[in-house]
Amino acid sequence: MKIMSVEAALIMRERFGKDSVIALSTEEKGIPYVRYVNAYYEDECFYIITYARSNKMRQISNNPVVGVAGEWFTAHGKGINLGYFGKPENKQIAEKLTAVFAEWINNGHNDFTDENTVILCIRLTDGLLLSHGTKYKF
Repeated sequence: MKIMSVEAALIMRERFGKDSVIALSTEEKGIPYVRYVNAYYEDECFYIITYARSNKMRQISNNPVVGVAGEWFTAHGKGINLGYFGKPENKQIAEKLTAVFAEWINNGHNDFTDENTVILCIRLTDGLLLSHGTKYKF
C-alpha cells in the first residue's frame, strides 16, 4: 500500500534515491540509540548494508519500530532483516546497492563472503517531509 503522495514520492526519490546519510534510531530497554548510516531510498523503503550481529540489528530484532531522519525529513518505519547480501532473493536490490554505494562499497569495510553481511530494509509507516514551504505528511 502506498502511503505518500506522488509529489512526496518524487521529492524522496530526488533526495534519497542515491547514497545518502540518514540518522537511524532504535530502542533497547527504553533507551534510544541513534547512529548515522549510508542508505538508499526506493519505493517507501530505505536499504542499508550492515552486519547481522551489530547492536542495531539486535535491537531491531527485539523491536522492529525505528525512526529515521534526513534532510528536512523525519519518519517511523519497520526494520526488516532481508538476510545475507549475497542470497539469490536479494540479487536485484544487492546490485542496486553495489552501484549506488560504488564509491566505498569495496573499501575493505564489508566482507561479502560473510553471511552476516545483510541488507536492512526500513519500510516507512509514517513521516513528515518538508520542501520549499510545503509539508507532506504520510
